[in-house]
Amino acid sequence: MTGIRSAASQAGNNPLVERGARLGYAASGLLHLLIAWVALQVAWTGSGQSADQNGALQTLAGSGVGRALLWVTVVGFVALGLWQITEAFARRDTGDRVKAAAKAVIDLVLAWTALSVVRGSGGSGGGEGVTATLMSSTGGRVLLAAVGLGVVAVGAYHVVKGWTRRFLEDLRENPGRWPVVAGRIGYIAKGLALAVVGGLLVLAAVRSNPGQAQGLDAALRTVAALPLGTALLTAIALGLAAFGVYSFARARHARV
Repeated sequence: MTGIRSAASQAGNNPLVERGARLGYAASGLLHLLIAWVALQVAWTGSGQSADQNGALQTLAGSGVGRALLWVTVVGFVALGLWQITEAFARRDTGDRVKAAAKAVIDLVLAWTALSVVRGSGGSGGGEGVTATLMSSTGGRVLLAAVGLGVVAVGAYHVVKGWTRRFLEDLRENPGRWPVVAGRIGYIAKGLALAVVGGLLVLAAVRSNPGQAQGLDAALRTVAALPLGTALLTAIALGLAAFGVYSFARARHARV
């Protein structure tokens, strides 16, 4: 095991892998800015564009420059996912290893979503069918509720991480005042959005309604439907944009 950990650490410290990870953080910044833009359109115009990763990436697909950026996004998320895999093997703490492995899965899924969009096949589908299958049994509903509570917990972690500025531990140096401000606002806004997503999953499990078990798009539209929903969704969108700004700073200052 020591040999595997050492090899993974050497691979992760390779300059090419490190540059790829930084590109991945920049791709995350672009993605969050796009989601924020779509969310603002939903808030103010009732746009039917999907306010999630798939819908955000599709906004780039209509032009040559946008498609080129999509390919850069694919490469960035793949590279970041591979770096996270090396971290999963190199870390000694079990919690850190699990966290790195989970992040690797998320990054590779985002890479697949971007690849699907750039190839014109979209990146959605199948989610509601899986949910309906889970709803068909008590165990499945319990599992869905547990997943929802887990997403709520992740959202709460993001809020705490932003409020306490714990995200600075991910950086090798302080990036300056404005990236820190953007990080605090961004982590809190992203945490609130994730909490709504998790809440919808739990609600769907309790009510045995697969239609309520949706992702970020449904969560943001749920916020838009609330009293003062336009203002609330605008605030969340600006927060997601702030997270995008912080991600660009992280691309430069990340501890990789």
